Amino acid sequence: MKRTDIEIYINVSAGGTRIALTETEKLVELHIERADYDRMVGNIYKGKIQNVIPGMQAAFIDIGYESNAFLPFSEIGSPENLNNLSFDDDDDDNASKGKNFVNKNFNPGKDLSIGDDILVQVIKEPFSGKGPRVTTEVSIPGSLMVLVPNGNYIGISRKIADKYEKRRLRRIVKDFKPENFGLIVRTIAQGKDISLLESDFKRVWDKWQELDHKIKKKNSPALVYRDFTTSDQVIRDLFTPQIKRLIVDNKLLFKRISTYIKDVSPEQVKKLELMKGKGAIFNQNKIEEQIDKSLKRKVWMKSGAHLVIEHTEAMVVIDVNSGRYIGKKDHESNSLKINLEASREIARQLRLRDIGGLIVIDFIDLQETSNRKKVYNELRTTLMKDKAKVSLIEFSNFGLLEMTRQRIGLNLLHTVSVECPTCNGLGRIESPETTLTRLENWLKRFRVKAKDRRLRITLNPEMVDYIYQTKSKVISGFMWKNWMLIEIQKDTHLSPHEFKVYSKKRREDVTDEV
Repeated sequence: MKRTDIEIYINVSAGGTRIALTETEKLVELHIERADYDRMVGNIYKGKIQNVIPGMQAAFIDIGYESNAFLPFSEIGSPENLNNLSFDDDDDDNASKGKNFVNKNFNPGKDLSIGDDILVQVIKEPFSGKGPRVTTEVSIPGSLMVLVPNGNYIGISRKIADKYEKRRLRRIVKDFKPENFGLIVRTIAQGKDISLLESDFKRVWDKWQELDHKIKKKNSPALVYRDFTTSDQVIRDLFTPQIKRLIVDNKLLFKRISTYIKDVSPEQVKKLELMKGKGAIFNQNKIEEQIDKSLKRKVWMKSGAHLVIEHTEAMVVIDVNSGRYIGKKDHESNSLKINLEASREIARQLRLRDIGGLIVIDFIDLQETSNRKKVYNELRTTLMKDKAKVSLIEFSNFGLLEMTRQRIGLNLLHTVSVECPTCNGLGRIESPETTLTRLENWLKRFRVKAKDRRLRITLNPEMVDYIYQTKSKVISGFMWKNWMLIEIQKDTHLSPHEFKVYSKKRREDVTDEV
């Protein structure tokens, strides 16, 4: 089997911190910590219940954010909540025996009262005007283990396959696990000696003591625990023994990471490098170039085929096209080859762009059921590298494949971009003909309402040129129809579909009068 070289590159700039994860020089993950944005996932709040809506099976919690947090009833006391947190590992099967399952007699009207205080942890970032999603199953993550208050169990990561190692870790953890607390041992704890495990437990226990003090002292709503920054969290979760090297271009961050690794995995320190020189760190392995490509709708593949990735309000749609690919075999074989290549690229793009929610994929049509199965299995196998929870169903009768991917934070597109003020997120702008129609209708309404007959209309220069080159008689038509004297001027500050109308008599903007 070909070896995969996994590397982490961290770039610190005025705009924030970017963390790139590459596999054999190919960018597979990009994490961005913006300078103007405070990450909320993992934070714990002492909140106040604002509303309980049984019809929605949810409650709304005031945590001090501009929008109330959303607490589904399914996130109250459910053991599954741990899987939704931003931690790398799940506990093993034995751990669930000690967890607090949802009470079948749970009555939201009695058990949740408006005005009561409640401890919640953010599991999804706020998005599109919606508040953050929270759970009552709070957890304190460490480097080697996760502390779970109000639990009473020991969980070992499923990724630790050696049963003897599992037993060893369980014996060690059992000696210092507090009563009525759960402890989940993470994958990175494999092979670590007792001193490192004890040190990590002390760190998470101290965090809990501090949190518990704040809970008792502070009035709701209040932040009582702030999780790691994005860069620290990535190091905590991604810097495993499989990483070949970690390169940083900032001295202060290099020192902080170095101190952290010495405490947790001293044998890994040699993999940490500080980039020296004047070159840009993301020029290595063409990372910057790969980032630019990840923001485009169209993704080209080696065969000449391509993907088209479209974001909508409800879902993400991915279309597979043969593009420039010219096969030498029959149509079915060619389609199968493209679809298999597309499956691997789709899995990479989902990780890289951090696309979550409902995803619909339109592969090239395949007639053979066995070939559809091959494509499905290829996508499912490749998605196993993804740390996010993924659910995948087989091809529908219409040849579409549907899947969901866990959404925690903002996807890459929303992280690095803002809504276009011209098209308002549509990706298309109004045609010149439509703008002229709107202007004509505005003049008709204004003629009825106002007495002004001498107007100055300002338009984008491109729009003015369009009128004089192709619609030279339009303005004179407007004047005769409405019995007005109209002057046209260019305004570079206006978008192509905007116009402003000024009254020469009143010497003021009258655009909003009708």
